[in-house]
This record gives sequence, structure tokens and C-alpha cells, in this order.
Amino acid sequence: MKIIYRHAETGFEKLVSIATTVLGNSITFMFAVIMVAFWWINSISFSTDIHEVIGDIIFGSTFLCLFIIQKSFNKFSAALHVKINELVSANENARNAVMNLEVKTEHEINELTKEYIDLAEQHEEENSDTAKP
Repeated sequence: MKIIYRHAETGFEKLVSIATTVLGNSITFMFAVIMVAFWWINSISFSTDIHEVIGDIIFGSTFLCLFIIQKSFNKFSAALHVKINELVSANENARNAVMNLEVKTEHEINELTKEYIDLAEQHEEENSDTAKP
């Protein structure tokens, strides 16, 4: 059962990675603008109720915002990863295993998190032992 879950989780992570890349792409946004423009033209010409037209305009605008937000998030995330990788690579004592962590699976990230939690607990114990007289 664990093997099936891991394969499903890996497949889902690949799908999410592809979706975030596609949704944050400028060409996808241009395609969405064209699609929404046609939708608005059709809704204005075939609809007699102003409330439907306003609802379509709001819905189309919200739909386009999805692409804009995803594009800005992808840019922010990429810049943040580069900055963190630079800090890790500049520190001689840092473990290089945390570089490019964004390409690792969620399971691998959780395993590294557990290691750092254990390391923090050991560090806390050492500090509490040295603080006692």
C-alpha cells in the first residue's frame, strides 16, 4: 500500500509542477485573455440581463487573475530559491543536501525536516546542559 501511495504522490507532485509551470506561462495568459474576450463578447451579445453580463465580467477577470498570481508566485519562488542556494553554498558548514530542495519530493523534504528537528533538539539539550551550574 505504501508503494502505491508513493507512486500516486510522486505522480501528483509531477502534475502540480507541470500545472504551476503552465499556469504561470505568458503564452497561457495570452490564450486565456483571448478566450475570455470571446466569452465576454458572446455574453454581452446574447445576454439580456445586465446582472449576467456583470457576473461574467467579474468571473472572467477573476479567472485571468489566477494566471497573473501564478506568474508572480513562480518568479518570487525562483528568486527565493536562488537566494537560499547562494546562502547555503557560501556557508562552509552548511549541508549541500538542502540546495535545490524544491525539486525533491514531499517525502524527501519531510525526512530532512525530521533530521533538522532532531538536530535542534540535540542542540537544545547541549545548551541546557551547559547552562546548568
